[in-house]
Amino acid sequence: MADVAQRAGVSRALVSIVFRDQPGASEETRRRVLRVADEIGYRPDSAARLLARGSSRTLGVMFTVHQTFHTDLIEGIYPEAERLGYDVLLSAATEERSQAKAVEALLGHRCEGLILLGPDAEPTYLGGVGGHTATVSIGHRTPHARVDVVRSAEESGVRQAMDHLVALGHRRIVHIDGGRGPGASERKSSYRDAMGHHGLAAELRIIPGEHTERSGVEAGRLLLNERDDGRPLPTAVLAGNDRCAMGLLMALTRAGLAVPRDISIVGYDDSHLSHLMPVGLTTVRQDARRLAGHAVRCAVQRLVGPESAPREAVVEPRLVVRETSGPAPQPPR
Repeated sequence: MADVAQRAGVSRALVSIVFRDQPGASEETRRRVLRVADEIGYRPDSAARLLARGSSRTLGVMFTVHQTFHTDLIEGIYPEAERLGYDVLLSAATEERSQAKAVEALLGHRCEGLILLGPDAEPTYLGGVGGHTATVSIGHRTPHARVDVVRSAEESGVRQAMDHLVALGHRRIVHIDGGRGPGASERKSSYRDAMGHHGLAAELRIIPGEHTERSGVEAGRLLLNERDDGRPLPTAVLAGNDRCAMGLLMALTRAGLAVPRDISIVGYDDSHLSHLMPVGLTTVRQDARRLAGHAVRCAVQRLVGPESAPREAVVEPRLVVRETSGPAPQPPR
């Protein structure tokens, strides 16, 4: 700032006013200071300034690279964080980089609060993180941990999807499980309840899987192999998430099946990719913008009141009907 002040012919205090966008400098002076700063390549070190005040004003976000719904959540986190005066720092978990390592990197950069997207780390680890840092989990409950939770009402979302399929005449409805993915346990349990509620307990079937396209492809191959061995195909499949549904759709259509004429498919998330498919995916829409907004506000509130009890915010999902669901195929006469 001293270099900028000297070259612009103003005081260092006036340079500080310009960069803090505070009143006290004329428009001409403001333009001159910014022009000189640009000429010499000066950028204010906001992180150093905030740390000098004892606060980084930064929220760290841990996400998983290949989860498309996490992208939608991140898009919602930024505007709410900026509205409340916070910066956002991202750290990714990959197949070779654990979620714990991603979280530790955020803590190493002095993030004041953490927002964890679909964490599947051990509860004891999350409890330790939440014990000393304001932490919010999106999509995954963390029992006995000092972590706030923001999630969709999975029970309602699955119920809407199942009611839709049953109303279309489907009875052989299979669910592809999401493994350890966020919301997977609740979705599986809700599927069981819905099948019982509709008197279809005898048709209940859960195929183990994950929240990946590969899982959907493998489930599709399993169903096709069973068909070749004489076992009837299900008339509908509720996939664990959109990525799984996309893999299933790809496997079945490559084998010559028509969706939804031969089999209906319903996903979960309504991630942005579900809009870009050649066939529009019927799916349960999680409101990414509302989930993200709740998470940011919870983290900031936790910073203000660190001793308050853990809270849970639940957002209602909504079924979005597109082209992959239709009437159940009629048995041959």
